Amino acid sequence: MIISKLYLTDFRNFNKRSLGLSENISVIVGPNAIGKTNVLEAMFLMSSGKSFRARLEEEMVAYNSEISRIKGLIRADNQNTKLEVVLTRGRIEIGENKFEKVPRKKLLVNGVAKRLLDFAGNLKVVLFGPWDLDLVTESPSLRRRFLDNVLSQVDRDYRRASLSYEKGLRQRNKLLWQLREDSSVAFRNTGRARLLFWDKLLIRNGDYIARRREEFIDFVNSHKSQISTDYSLEYDKSAISESRLQEYKEEEIAAATTLVGPHRDDFIFRISGHKSQVTSLFRELAPYGSRGEQRMAVLWLKLAELDFIKESTDEKPVLLLDDIFSELDHEHRGVVMKVARSQQTIITTADPHFVEHVNAHLITLK
Repeated sequence: MIISKLYLTDFRNFNKRSLGLSENISVIVGPNAIGKTNVLEAMFLMSSGKSFRARLEEEMVAYNSEISRIKGLIRADNQNTKLEVVLTRGRIEIGENKFEKVPRKKLLVNGVAKRLLDFAGNLKVVLFGPWDLDLVTESPSLRRRFLDNVLSQVDRDYRRASLSYEKGLRQRNKLLWQLREDSSVAFRNTGRARLLFWDKLLIRNGDYIARRREEFIDFVNSHKSQISTDYSLEYDKSAISESRLQEYKEEEIAAATTLVGPHRDDFIFRISGHKSQVTSLFRELAPYGSRGEQRMAVLWLKLAELDFIKESTDEKPVLLLDDIFSELDHEHRGVVMKVARSQQTIITTADPHFVEHVNAHLITLK
């Protein structure tokens, strides 16, 4: 799987830009704030239909523009596929002081509009940037988003289950709020009956989501990595079932939110301490690991992600490395560069010194 061409129109700070990419390694060089990360964001957007950093789609539309377009020519199995993402602010001007409402995002494959369910996964990428260090120490929502991104690229049923679960969760939480606010006996009886529908939907989709997350974490833990330190992940699963929903029913009404299920999942990074003949001691990295250990744990996870996608799809994902070499020591830069030669890799850096000995296609942003 190769991105051969990328076209950006009114995307972030790019008015009009086209990039030709090597099927091996491309290095994008330029000073800070020139837009190097924006290029990788566009590629990630073509992969998942979502940004890894924008809170709202309109944030990616260039200032004083109404429409942004990202197009990519993807080559896989000797076939070319054109992926396109169109972003707007929700309306376009059609005349003097006249506006028309339009979708904020449109996804197309070979010119044909697609749902997110069918668009995501046409391009597979693994993205690694300095912000990924937050995976160890910050909110569980970041780790859930990471799991969703990995599994959505390789499993259409996971995408479907996630979309269905999110919709059901919103509706169930809305109903819980109504039950809390309306204390009448009549509404409580009908409301609890309506909850059963959403309970079944969440349990059915939540079971699939949790099972696939557990399989991925098992793969990571059994993965033979080029990182020598003994890391592992512990899956902190929030199981969802009829009995658990029944157990928390009063608390859920009081809180007006669903208290169990994969939307409460988490995973914990651990590193082995010393080993005895009987036991191996593991410590949690977030509170007890050094910054260097946390950095290596994320690299270990990203290498496992790369191999997981390869093994799950028989396709090599595109590796996107955003200014990570300043975060790694010499030994681990060597590990990354060895991996980079195994599939198409796009590297960004503000300091060409880090890649001066790399045989790569150089793209300079000014």
